[in-house]
Amino acid sequence: MNTLATPRAASRMALLVGILLIAANLRAPITALAPVLDPIRADFGLSTTAAGALTTLPLLAFALVSPFGALFARRYGLEKSLLGALAAIVLGIGLRSAGPEWSLYAGTALIGVGIAVGNVLLPSLVKRDFPGHVTSLTGSYALAMGVAAALASTAAVPLAQAGGWRFALLALGLLPLAALAVWVAQSGASTRPVAPTTAPTPAAKVWNSALAWQVTLFLGLNSTIYYVAIGWLPTMLIDAGLSPAQAGSQHGVLQLATAVPGLVLGPLLSRMRDQRLPAAAVAFLSAVALLGLMVMPELAWVWSILFGMGTGAGIILGLAFIGLRTHNAHQAAALSGMSQSVGYLLAAAGPMAMGALHDALGSWQAPLGICAALALVAAVMGFLAGREQPLSR
Repeated sequence: MNTLATPRAASRMALLVGILLIAANLRAPITALAPVLDPIRADFGLSTTAAGALTTLPLLAFALVSPFGALFARRYGLEKSLLGALAAIVLGIGLRSAGPEWSLYAGTALIGVGIAVGNVLLPSLVKRDFPGHVTSLTGSYALAMGVAAALASTAAVPLAQAGGWRFALLALGLLPLAALAVWVAQSGASTRPVAPTTAPTPAAKVWNSALAWQVTLFLGLNSTIYYVAIGWLPTMLIDAGLSPAQAGSQHGVLQLATAVPGLVLGPLLSRMRDQRLPAAAVAFLSAVALLGLMVMPELAWVWSILFGMGTGAGIILGLAFIGLRTHNAHQAAALSGMSQSVGYLLAAAGPMAMGALHDALGSWQAPLGICAALALVAAVMGFLAGREQPLSR
């Protein structure tokens, strides 16, 4: 039986709720770390580069695990694979707050493994069960990701002040536990594994496709600059004179701004013949925001909003391209695995490299300039990926 094509036994409404709950867990457990990074560094005596590794570890997990997402779906079914992903996030959140330094890093990595599987399989699930609503539903779950991440970032400092950074990060376990409650029922309707086959897999073809590489680089470069900002924006703002609470609030504003495009972009894209201009425009908007942070940091709240909107729209477009440029859910899973593996490998280098550059130069100017240049390259890739043409079968 085809794993990615079997109709769902549960209602479409329950499935929609499940999709949105999973989406709410694909950023918040990671993005809430940055506002409490200073007390974590103080507790363990971490350098800037070592602290940057906490942002890099999940991205490395994304890169290493993403190629296996489609294999998990074929072997265990989409529902059980997503259930396992949520369980990994819950365990990772608990381990991260357990106490010693090794568990901080191990828990962060385990969270990344769970999110990686969810990242890969959610677009495939949308392509399978809602093929006529790829852009609108992608916008909806991007909105859920942004709102959850914004709330987590904004609440992190007050929770840390009330009970310490471990308590603040442990509280995030409520999100995946809520999603688990819904997906336990969904897993009962799990698609059966596909019998082994010697036929060429969709993955063998997407890796040789120029269009697949354009989608991959657009998503990857957008993710690189996004995670640099997620990892270091609070530190940048504190260095510029803001209090930790103010920096955490700005971090939350950025996260909330990433959700705004989800309100309008999905319906808008569904009416467009191709997505070349919006893809290039949103990446250019991110470049402008980064240059603004570099030359006029006193207007950080403006640049945070623009950057959040630009990268948020870029994430929606990148995920939508996975469904729009493929013929079926199998091919979508293959492209999703490729784009997120390579893309997050690029993104993993960002926070640590920019942190090391800051340590070497004593300034955030060069890291911001480099990220602005990467955003401009992403604009070119987005223009190419936005053409109305599917991958070859």
